[in-house]
Amino acid sequence: MVRNVAPVMAELEPEDCYLLSGIEQGMRFSEWVARQKLPEFSRLTAEDVDYRLDRCEDRGLIERKTIQYEGFKLTFEGYDALALHTFAERDTIRGVGAPLGVGKESDVYEVQSYAPMALKFHREGYTDFRAVAKEREYTADRDHVSWQYTARKAAEREHDALETLYPDVSVPRPVDQNRHAIVMESVDGVELAKAKLTDEQVVPLADLILRQLQAAYEAGYVHADMSEYNVFVTEEGVTVFDWPQAVPTDHANSDDLLARDVENVLGYFRRKHPGVIEADAERVASLIVEGAFDSVGAR
Repeated sequence: MVRNVAPVMAELEPEDCYLLSGIEQGMRFSEWVARQKLPEFSRLTAEDVDYRLDRCEDRGLIERKTIQYEGFKLTFEGYDALALHTFAERDTIRGVGAPLGVGKESDVYEVQSYAPMALKFHREGYTDFRAVAKEREYTADRDHVSWQYTARKAAEREHDALETLYPDVSVPRPVDQNRHAIVMESVDGVELAKAKLTDEQVVPLADLILRQLQAAYEAGYVHADMSEYNVFVTEEGVTVFDWPQAVPTDHANSDDLLARDVENVLGYFRRKHPGVIEADAERVASLIVEGAFDSVGAR
């Protein structure tokens, strides 16, 4: 788990951020950035680089290796610090609160702003960025792929999708994006996987979710990673979140991915409430493509 770096931010000086930015720039070319390159990348003197390296390493923002040559790289905490610094400069957020959710590919925190917001750090590639890179189209044309690049591209992709979909589709309203982080509207609700439903509620709720997929398709996107873990059930209806793997509808496999999304949704309800939904997933997906979906209860 990546440590919440927010408490460290008050201790950082501008030159610390210059150093972190310099290491970030160097990591575009190699996993470890040679020490002698840091004055050039950070625009600090060699003496100031030495001082800043110790400060940032003590705070867990960078790692050092001394095999073959002395090199440095950002930790995810260091990358978080750069994103938080940028959001603070933009006055997007004024403080970071409690965690809202911690997962394998993202961490989400409540944040202080002009309204309740959520801050999502993408963690794609944190444990094995090579494996993730093979699964993500946005890294397919890169020879050198770092976790830093993978996580940033995931955030950019999700933010682009949210900006396109909101407000016609019930998704969190996007507010700002920097590096691997997105600030978005906080959603009050219960994860579908944790919602306690009666059989009578299943068809209306399934219809609400599938109509959002139809609205997203009409707006030009397929979610491509639907499950009971990325739908919030709210008092107003449903909100669909987690869009980093979304694909445009002109993608060669978009209809297949849509059919898989529909099967994932219907499959969840069938497992939890056997016999309530009999609709065929491929038929429902075809209706969504045609803009003709109405209800899984329709004959």
